[in-house]
Amino acid sequence: MQNNQNAQQMNSASASASQMNHGGHEILDVHEVLSGAINTINTYTLLSAHLKCPELRDILERQKAFMQDEYNITLECYKTGKDPSHPTQSYKMKEDNQVTYGLKPPSQPKKPMQAPTEINDELIAQSMLCAVKSGVPGKATAALESTNPVVRRVLADSLPNCIEMAYEISLYQNKHGYYQVPQLTPQDMMQMQQGYAPAAVQSQ
Repeated sequence: MQNNQNAQQMNSASASASQMNHGGHEILDVHEVLSGAINTINTYTLLSAHLKCPELRDILERQKAFMQDEYNITLECYKTGKDPSHPTQSYKMKEDNQVTYGLKPPSQPKKPMQAPTEINDELIAQSMLCAVKSGVPGKATAALESTNPVVRRVLADSLPNCIEMAYEISLYQNKHGYYQVPQLTPQDMMQMQQGYAPAAVQSQ
């Protein structure tokens, strides 16, 4: 009987030690990450009711499902201090990497909406992009502050996924004329590129 109680206490202490394997900065920063993730998922949910473009809807639904899973495994390792039930996945976008460069005069200058009825696919895509990009600094900071190796790895693995999702949205925007990409003149671009030389690598 005494042995069973000791074993239970040791198991309980071990579980508690795993759950307490977080520094103070980590706890606060991951709290911000999780709150931000909820806000982004909520934003996607609200925007989905106003979508008209099937292509953008596909992007929103795929990204939202991926974010929900990523939120769950981040929360899981944050609570337990241990590996989540499955590893972090890599987000795969469908867009190709084709970018149209150059600026064209806008048909209308951009300005804030005056009424909810003005919402359209262009505004939805911009809101999605802002929501995804807003999570990157918090995740990077939390990863740098994490003492728990699992939480640090899950957060670090999440950053390329945020970048990929933001890139996918920006490619969609560019393709539909919502986001223009200016370029320097060829001479200026060449001058900037040629302004650096490789480092001399010393043998170990």
